[in-house]
Amino acid sequence: MFDKEAQSFLEELIITPSPTGYEWPGQKVWKEYISRYSDKVETGVYGSAMARLQINADLPTIMLEAHADEIGMVVQHISDNGFITLNKLGGSDSTIARGKRVYIHSKKGRVTGVVGNTAIHLQDSKNGGGKQPAWKDIFVDIGVSSKEEALEMIQVGDPVTFTDELDYLNDEIITGRALDNRIGGFAIAQVVKRLKKQKKDLKVNVIALNSVQEEVGGFGARMMSFRHMPHAALVTDVTHATDTPGINNKEHGSVKIGGGPTVQHGGANHPAVVDLIEQIAADKKIEIQHEATSIRTGTDTDSIFYQQTGIPSALISLPLRYMHSPVETVSLKDLDNLITLMAETVMAMKEDQEFVIEG
Repeated sequence: MFDKEAQSFLEELIITPSPTGYEWPGQKVWKEYISRYSDKVETGVYGSAMARLQINADLPTIMLEAHADEIGMVVQHISDNGFITLNKLGGSDSTIARGKRVYIHSKKGRVTGVVGNTAIHLQDSKNGGGKQPAWKDIFVDIGVSSKEEALEMIQVGDPVTFTDELDYLNDEIITGRALDNRIGGFAIAQVVKRLKKQKKDLKVNVIALNSVQEEVGGFGARMMSFRHMPHAALVTDVTHATDTPGINNKEHGSVKIGGGPTVQHGGANHPAVVDLIEQIAADKKIEIQHEATSIRTGTDTDSIFYQQTGIPSALISLPLRYMHSPVETVSLKDLDNLITLMAETVMAMKEDQEFVIEG
């Protein structure tokens, strides 16, 4: 489905820890790869990375966007006997933290720790048995016996990630931590790679933006879209696959992995951009699914579309199971279709491309 170079890039990008506010290791991997297929690569003040395919300054510029950061934790406190208290970075779920191995990413090197889990024989209501733990009640053991020993290895403010990495359930389904949304960074890099091969037929300029700090408010996308003001934006992120047991489809919609990327309708999604995406999907026989936006998309689309006088935007999402966990799961077939849909949509855009809502 992907060549060996792309597959190697995907695997390296996913396993490279890049929690919110500490994205630079993953951005280094992304920039090194995309520089092979773009005319220029640059970095924003807070670490958002951007690559350009420049055709002509007089032509419209289309932005492809994904976010680079993953959820994680951070060292909040170190006790006198060397145990570490965590706080969350983004929407980290405390219910899955106990009993996990973690990496603490210190300036002195990576430190392995274990999140303490009181044995079931010893649990009662006073030590968290039978209830969701608060982050202040979760602790990490790095095998030391004093604060002084711990400070030789780590410090308050060091980011923390789970150790789980990428694995293949079969030839099509992959699972791991940080697919949300490092998989999007992979996708827009592959779109640029495909567009580069067709550059002589490309009628618009392209920028690919891999933004920081989406998980805490979409700040990287906000900064960079305001700065560069593209004529339109195609955003990609993951979305909830709702095809597993116990999910109310009436409440959360019907999305399945293997059913194709999803197109959202409403909210920040500009109707004319959505119409073009749907037209391309029909013309190219790309299977897609549909989602309704209530108030917000919950992605960087919400940070991009309203900048200055407005940026016509649309969200194309990759169905994902078990979001914000170390076992996030997606289909490579869906991923390939998403990349094709984004690339073909850009290739269909004209020299005088405009997106307007007819009155």
